[in-house]
Amino acid sequence: MVEFLKKAMDWVLEKEAEAAKKCAIDPSDVEKQIKILEAKRAELRKKFEEEDAEFGHVLTRLALIKANASKCEKK
Repeated sequence: MVEFLKKAMDWVLEKEAEAAKKCAIDPSDVEKQIKILEAKRAELRKKFEEEDAEFGHVLTRLALIKANASKCEKK
């Protein structure tokens, strides 16, 4: 499904590029699209960074638990 959406988006962008070459697109409309996508991208980056930090926290704690559990095996 994702591949289909990528191909559809590429097709739409191709048609918009062709229209832009023919001066059939308002640059301010494209600028609005750019602003929307930049905002969405920033939001996704922030969410990724927050989730990545949480995974890092969990992994650090698991490494400590593993180290403590490994000490028990040596006894």
